Amino acid sequence: MPVNLEIVSPEKLLLSRPVDMVVIPASEGDMGVLEGHAPAIVMLRGGIIALYEGDTITDQMYVAGGFAEVTPERCTILANEVLAPADLSREEGERRLSVAEEALAQVDGNDVVAEELALERVQSARALIEAVDALLTGR
Repeated sequence: MPVNLEIVSPEKLLLSRPVDMVVIPASEGDMGVLEGHAPAIVMLRGGIIALYEGDTITDQMYVAGGFAEVTPERCTILANEVLAPADLSREEGERRLSVAEEALAQVDGNDVVAEELALERVQSARALIEAVDALLTGR
């Protein structure tokens, strides 16, 4: 039995369809979701979402963070940003990393919330670069 997958960005519903499995970049590591999964709510880090039909990856996309709600029947991804592989570029990742590192350098070390947000942007930009490299090399 498939799991019903929904991917939602702040602007709209991006995808809604059944898949045999979805692998998401959870903050603690990659997490596979199959039908019957235990309920969970997890934070997402920047990384690749992989959709499976049987043992085959049918679609992949980059997510820049967010949350996922998992139930035995459904996986709903609430993403900050989602990019298709065709929209990924190393140059954009490097640009985002440069901007994020500059912003991190400007943060007052006593402002823990601002520092955490800046670190999250740096990590997301690094994950974008890694995603481009992984998709280009087929890893």
